[in-house]
Amino acid sequence: MDRDNSATINKPEVWLRGPLNNNIIPLLQPVAHALLQAREEVNELIKGFDEMLLWVKPMGMASVGFHLKHITGVIGRLFTYARGEALTKQQLDYLANEGKPTEKSYTINHLVTNFNKQVDKAIKQLSLADAATLTEARGVGRAQLPSTVIGLYTHTAEHTMRHVGQLLVTITILKG
Repeated sequence: MDRDNSATINKPEVWLRGPLNNNIIPLLQPVAHALLQAREEVNELIKGFDEMLLWVKPMGMASVGFHLKHITGVIGRLFTYARGEALTKQQLDYLANEGKPTEKSYTINHLVTNFNKQVDKAIKQLSLADAATLTEARGVGRAQLPSTVIGLYTHTAEHTMRHVGQLLVTITILKG
């Protein structure tokens, strides 16, 4: 890690700090570790970021604002599917507007606060998960593509970290 993020550079990544003390079953600890790591990295990356650059798309890449909205939305949607529920109208509207700045989403603080709250909700859901349900089938999206509870949780973690990496690149380019 070659970044100037002194708050996280002096301690190991979340997964190297040992098991979490929040009743998350061992099979889901890596998912929780990834989401908590993403939260730490996003909060550190965004420090000092110029609000005026929030929706800039360098070289046609997705904006910082998009990544922050998308990560938040993905966690919520995939965890909804993991519960065996359909997306709400609010979630579908959010999805339709992830790439568009809205009045509320013009601020970094609003986007980061929503992301942090979504991670907290996810951690709570993981702490309530029953190992016996992890292989249960779940449908994803309107087409109800096949997955499992653990598949949804695992994909949430990897998709979140993928966008954190893209966010890092975008912020680095925009900061010049």
